[in-house]
Amino acid sequence: TGGFMPSSPGIGMHVEVKDPEDKTILSRVYSSEGRFTFTSHTPGEHVICLYSNSTKWFSGTQLRVHLDIQVGEHAIDYANIAQKEKLSELQLRVRQLLDQVEQITKEQNYQRYREERFRQTSESTNQRVLWWSLAQTCVLLVMGA
Repeated sequence: TGGFMPSSPGIGMHVEVKDPEDKTILSRVYSSEGRFTFTSHTPGEHVICLYSNSTKWFSGTQLRVHLDIQVGEHAIDYANIAQKEKLSELQLRVRQLLDQVEQITKEQNYQRYREERFRQTSESTNQRVLWWSLAQTCVLLVMGA
């Protein structure tokens, strides 16, 4: 039929999340359904690795994976928070605004970090170009002499 059958027992996913420094943030095995969240404390590219915890891949069983990645304040379930903490609509809106301000601050800090790394790379490249041109000039002067 081209559709997907309910998952076979014993088939699941192993999820591993690593930060830019290659430290493991999360490493868990999930059954046929699962949900995971993590909070990053390091800016940069994170690696999410998903693989089957079974060798039944080769028996013709298919595995469907749905990823819904939410980042920043979009990952917070405010309805659940309001219900748990019994917040009024105004208190909930203030909480959302505070989270948005925090997210903007994090984004600005990340942009400063990227700008600093780019500046370091540019200065290093400029220094190498300078030394290379001086070396070429010296070689030309020696060859001319």
